[in-house]
Amino acid sequence: MVHSPSDRASGKLWTGPEDAEQLLPQEIPRPSLRRVRQWTEGEDAYRAELYDHVSGGTLSPTPVPAVMPRLATGWWEGLRKALDCLSAVKTDRTAVRQAYLDRAMPKYLAFLDGPVPTTAPAWSTAHGDLHWANLAGPELGIMDWEGWGTAPSGYDAALLHAYSLATPETAQHVRQELAALLDSDAGRFAELVVISELLQSAERGDNVELVPALRRRAGEVWQRITTDEVTTS
Repeated sequence: MVHSPSDRASGKLWTGPEDAEQLLPQEIPRPSLRRVRQWTEGEDAYRAELYDHVSGGTLSPTPVPAVMPRLATGWWEGLRKALDCLSAVKTDRTAVRQAYLDRAMPKYLAFLDGPVPTTAPAWSTAHGDLHWANLAGPELGIMDWEGWGTAPSGYDAALLHAYSLATPETAQHVRQELAALLDSDAGRFAELVVISELLQSAERGDNVELVPALRRRAGEVWQRITTDEVTTS
């Protein structure tokens, strides 16, 4: 069930679930959208969506897990395959805009030593909100498709990792399982993107407990980027 002022009841977030149902391959594990009903009451618009039941439930009640979720090797294999399949989907939907990177990254990463690049090495299609409250287990399911679209490559893996930083064991496990996405130029840039976003959202009071770990991780990633630049120059 979603609600919006009627004059804003349109666009990417409003149509995302239906677009996902029509455009995403069946290989991406997600609950099917069975029915949608929309109505208005005065100046308010409402939208009710009926999905298939998700087996097992979400892995965390919040985006930031309190403990490391226990997941089988097959779950991680499925997630890697799903993200790979999703990245190749052609769409005109946008999850992250270049204008946002140009504006936010210099502001929220100003504590780093040196000018931060804002141009992504590559772009691909992403879920756009991949965190532990949008993932199901022990059978893999990916939920909440309102904001999917193009983003810097590696964005989903970087976002899941950033939300895991409060629990070092969880973050380390994500880095191991999604190393092919994170341990690259694109992956490191994507980490800086999502750290910028989460530092901005922390100013509004969201997941404030992550801020020290986010800043620390930004420093680690930046050191790796600058070291690689020196090595290759």
